[in-house]
Amino acid sequence: MKRTSIKIFAYLALAVAVSACSGLNKMKKNSPDISYTVTPEVLETHAGRVDVNIKVQIPGGYFDKKAVLEATPVLVYENGETAYPSYSVQGEKVSGNAQTISKASGGQVNYQNTVPFKEDMRVSDLVVRIKATRGNQEVVFDDYKIANGVIATSGLVSAKGIEGTPGKDKFQRIIPQSKGAEILFLIQQATLRNTELTKDEVKALNDFIKDAQTAENKEFKGIEISGYASPEGPTDLNTRLASQRENAAKGIIDNELKKNKVDVSAADFFNLKNTPEDWEGFRTLVSQSNLQDKDLILRVLSMYTDPDVREKEIKNMASTYKILADEILPKLRRSKMNVNIEEIGKSDEEITALANSDPQQLNLEEILYGGTLTKDADQQVKIYRAAAAQFPDDWRTHNNLGYALYQKDDLDGAKVAFEKANSVKANQPEVMNNLGAIELRKGNIEKAEEYFGSAAGAGPELDNNLGVVALSKGMYEEAVRYFGNSTSNNAALAKILTGKYDAATSTLNANTTEDGLKYYLKAIIGVRTNDSDMMFTNLRQAVQLESKYKKTAATDMEFAKYFADSTFKSIVQ
Repeated sequence: MKRTSIKIFAYLALAVAVSACSGLNKMKKNSPDISYTVTPEVLETHAGRVDVNIKVQIPGGYFDKKAVLEATPVLVYENGETAYPSYSVQGEKVSGNAQTISKASGGQVNYQNTVPFKEDMRVSDLVVRIKATRGNQEVVFDDYKIANGVIATSGLVSAKGIEGTPGKDKFQRIIPQSKGAEILFLIQQATLRNTELTKDEVKALNDFIKDAQTAENKEFKGIEISGYASPEGPTDLNTRLASQRENAAKGIIDNELKKNKVDVSAADFFNLKNTPEDWEGFRTLVSQSNLQDKDLILRVLSMYTDPDVREKEIKNMASTYKILADEILPKLRRSKMNVNIEEIGKSDEEITALANSDPQQLNLEEILYGGTLTKDADQQVKIYRAAAAQFPDDWRTHNNLGYALYQKDDLDGAKVAFEKANSVKANQPEVMNNLGAIELRKGNIEKAEEYFGSAAGAGPELDNNLGVVALSKGMYEEAVRYFGNSTSNNAALAKILTGKYDAATSTLNANTTEDGLKYYLKAIIGVRTNDSDMMFTNLRQAVQLESKYKKTAATDMEFAKYFADSTFKSIVQ
């Protein structure tokens, strides 16, 4: 009796196991009936990750009520695989926390997740790997491909497009210079007094003329002479005095010019004028004075337009306010002389020669300017290194040395120079942008953003770099705004990634740089707009300029539909 019971239980257990396996095997056999919709159809990388969005439709009659399915999306590629997090669903008679699928009506599963992007994923298959369990029984389904991967166009950000900012020089080849002097006269007179002719400002003006004539790099650009009369006298007297004082001053200048043999033959060399009643001068001196009632004086005079009446009022006020008679009005009985010259600086050829042979003969602005006269990065490093040694207290010399090293891709050397510039003058916008550019080139996006946050005012290079940051973070519309009217490859890439293909094409057409990436991006636009001629023409040009794009295109899922095309093969092989 006992043996019979054991046999019965064994048969029952075996029947249950066979039934369980049969149910799981049936699910495995019918697994192709499960529908998968993957968005996008070909996976893409954005912001350094590969997102996946899968809608799974399980048909009615499929799911065993006591079964549990654990599904794992996996990207499989040549050198390995990367699994997304697993998800589970269960039958109606399973007690658990997974989503329940009805035996009769089936159900829908919505799955979203992400994994970090790897270059090996550029040619990969997205498969779903399923393990089914029912009690103690387990069946592993065959891998089922549900999508291709991975389009990596967002990763085509050009490191060359991360821009540094040089410190601007203040070099001026032609520097206007001017020297002036005043001659004062006694009331109602135009006679030159020796005390006026020998005062320091007149002597300085004479020396200025002499120096300008003897210097090889200075040219006279004209002389202005004005005669004035104080406004308290009669109009006819003031008119005569202003003219006579103008002539007296011109006589002084004529003697000095003749003594130094200055050529005055130009028709507009002299600019002569006189002011019979110097009301503006009067207002200026009164407003600058310490007179307690100066506002009242100016307000009263502004009430009268008749010159005779104003003259009378000034005389009355001069008798009341002694400072008007003793200090203000005497300063208006004058003539002014102003000599204008231009100092002509070194030519580009002279600066270039000295920058290379004897930079100590150049001043700060000249040597900084000299660095802009060559496109050779090695030459720029040499010039700016000399500038930094000669003018170590100016942040621009260290910054521009770093900028030249940055152009040579010497990021470590550039960083040292930028940090030195920052120690000379902290938080200078150009330097902050450059330190941010270094970190961005090294992939340290958060650190780069910290520097860029202190770089307001650095110029268009900052907006460009913020555009690169936005690209790297998958914020493509924001990147388009930052790039603005830029014609860089990165600006075009941002427009491609936002679907603005016509705008991207216009940007690339305006780009004067001849490099492979420009034409590679045009080829991608050709694919996305179904323009095969555009694709082939530009891909061919891209690989001619830079052969590396053969290998890139051969594994770029942008071109997947052309992989078997003979013309495409002839370009990339």
